[in-house]
Amino acid sequence: MAMLLSVNVGMPQDVPWQGRTVHTGAWKSPVQGPRMVRRLNIEGDGQGDLAGHGGEMRAVLVYQRESYAYWRRQLGRDDLTVGIFGENFTVDGLPDDEVCIGDRYRIGEAEFEVTQPRVTCYRVGMRLGEPAMASLLVAHHRPGFYLRVLAEGRVRAGDEITLTRRGPEALSVADTDALLYLPGRDPATLRRALNIPALSPGWQQSFRELAAEHAQEPQQAPGGPGAPGGTGGTDVRRDGETAGRAGFQRLRVVRIVHETPSVSSIYLGTPDGTPLPEARAGQYLSLRIAVGAESPTVRSYSLSSAPSSGIYRISVKREPRGRVSGYLNAVLRPGDLVDIASPRGTFVLEAGTRPVVLVSAGIGATPVLAMLHQLAAARDARPVWWIHVAHDRAHHVFAEEVRALLARLPDGHEHIYYTGAADSPPGGPRVSAGRPTARSLAELGLPADADAYLCGPSAFMEEVGGFLRDHGLRPERIRTERFSALPALTPGVAPAPAVRPHQPPGPPGTGPLVTFARSGITTAWSAAHASLLDLAEACDVPTRWSCRTGVCHTCVTPLVSGGITYTTPPLELPDAGSVLVCCSEPVGEVVLDL
Repeated sequence: MAMLLSVNVGMPQDVPWQGRTVHTGAWKSPVQGPRMVRRLNIEGDGQGDLAGHGGEMRAVLVYQRESYAYWRRQLGRDDLTVGIFGENFTVDGLPDDEVCIGDRYRIGEAEFEVTQPRVTCYRVGMRLGEPAMASLLVAHHRPGFYLRVLAEGRVRAGDEITLTRRGPEALSVADTDALLYLPGRDPATLRRALNIPALSPGWQQSFRELAAEHAQEPQQAPGGPGAPGGTGGTDVRRDGETAGRAGFQRLRVVRIVHETPSVSSIYLGTPDGTPLPEARAGQYLSLRIAVGAESPTVRSYSLSSAPSSGIYRISVKREPRGRVSGYLNAVLRPGDLVDIASPRGTFVLEAGTRPVVLVSAGIGATPVLAMLHQLAAARDARPVWWIHVAHDRAHHVFAEEVRALLARLPDGHEHIYYTGAADSPPGGPRVSAGRPTARSLAELGLPADADAYLCGPSAFMEEVGGFLRDHGLRPERIRTERFSALPALTPGVAPAPAVRPHQPPGPPGTGPLVTFARSGITTAWSAAHASLLDLAEACDVPTRWSCRTGVCHTCVTPLVSGGITYTTPPLELPDAGSVLVCCSEPVGEVVLDL
C-alpha cells in the first residue's frame, strides 16, 4: 500500500540567483498535522510562476521516497531532505514508471487525478544547487508528477494512498515525459496520449503539434534522424560539435531599382549563374556587410519576390540613422558582391484551401508580397485580401506591382490605408484615412476561417492581430513576422528596466566572434561565459529559456552561420540549422538569429 510520508508547503519568496532575483515557490518544508487541500493548492502553499506551475491542473506536485534514495546514490549527496525537489507530497510508492496519466487516488479526505509529469524547470536545479537537475530528471525517467484536486479535503502524513480508478490508455508518467522531451517518439503513442482526457491542456497541445509534425515527415529508417541515438537532422561533428546549414555565400548584385524615395529593391544572383538555394515565400536573407573600415555587420531582410524566380530580391528602406540601410540604398552598385546566408525563417505561406489575409505596414509589405507573388503565379483559387498601410501615395511601396498580381487571382481584394493624405491613386483601390480599426476591418467582410499573415511594427501587429481575433479568426491562424529581437522569456525572474543590447562587461574576449543578428551586437567569445545564452544575457540581448539544460527547447535559435559544440549534450538535438544556446559554445565565428 502506498503512503503519504510528508506534506510540504511554502509560499513564494524572492531568491538571489546569478545577479538576478527569482520569485519562486520551490522552497517547501514539511508540516505537522492535517492540512486542507483545495482546488488550487494546499493550505499555506503557493507558486511563484503560475505560467509553469500551479493552477487547477498542477495543484499538487508529488515525488517519491525511492527517487530520493536514487538521487542520494547518483549525486553522492546525504543532504536531500524532503521537500527539496519542490514537491508537496513526498510518498512511499507511486513510481513514475507505474503511475499513469488519468489515474485517480484517494488520500485522507481528498481525491486526486494525475494530469502530467513535472515541468522541466531550472528552479529545481537552483534549489538543489545542481544546475543540470532538470535534464537529469528527464534523462533518468524520474520526473515526479502533478495532481488535480477532484474532491477537497484534509490530508496528513501517514495517510494511505488508494487507487480508485486506472487512467485510460495506461500511459505512465515516465513514458509521457519521454514522449515530450526525448527522441524516438512513436506516433501511435502520441495518439494514445491524446486520448487521455485528464492530460493537462498544455501537454495535449504539445502532443498535437508533435503528431502533426510526424504526419508530415517521411518515413525514416531505423537509426535515422529522430530515432534514439540519431542526430535529429543536425550535422554532428566530433566531440558534439554541430554545424548549421551552409553559412554565407557570395552573391552578385544584378540590378537595383528605386521603388520610392526611401526604398530600393536589390536583385541578387550567383556570380557563375548556378542555381540559388530554394526559398519559401515569406523567408528572409541575412546579409553580412562591411561599411567603411568597420567590422562586418549582419542584417536580415525579407525576400520580396517570387521564391521560384531564380534571383533573390530584397527591398530595403533607408532609415534616418541606419548605417547599413544607408549603404545599401546609396553606395551599393550593380556588380558588387555581397555575403548572403541561405533563406530561412518560419513565417511562410502555408498550403491549403482557407482564405488568405495579407496585412502589412510600410516596408513590412516585403514578406507578404513574396506570398502574393506565389499565390498569383499559381492563380490560386483561395480568396485573398491584401491590406496595406502607408503614409501617402509617394511612400506607397509596390502599389502597381500589387495591383497587377491581384488581377491574376480569381478572387483578390485590396484595401489601402494612408496615415497622411488619403488621396486615392488613379484607377487604384479605395483608400481610407488613418489606420485599420476593428470596425473598418469588419466592414471588409474578412472570413473568420482565414489564415492571416501580418508584418510591420510590433505595436501595429499586436493591434491588428487583436482586431482579427475579435473578428473571429483563430489565434493560431494569425501569424506575425518581426525582425527586432523577440520578447524575452525568463520565467520567475523579477522584471528589470529594459537596457539596449551592448558589449559584455569585463575584459574583451579573445575567442571567435559571436554575432546576435537581431540585436546588432558582435562580440568576441570568452571562456568566462558558461554558454552562448550566458553571453547573450551579459550583453542584455533579449533571451528566451526555461530549463537551461537542453531539455525544453525554449531557447532554440536559428544558427545563421558557424559551428557550435554542446557543453552539456541535449536530450534531443534541435532541427538542422538551429542550436540550443543554453548549453552550447562557439567553435568558430558564429552568427545567431537572436
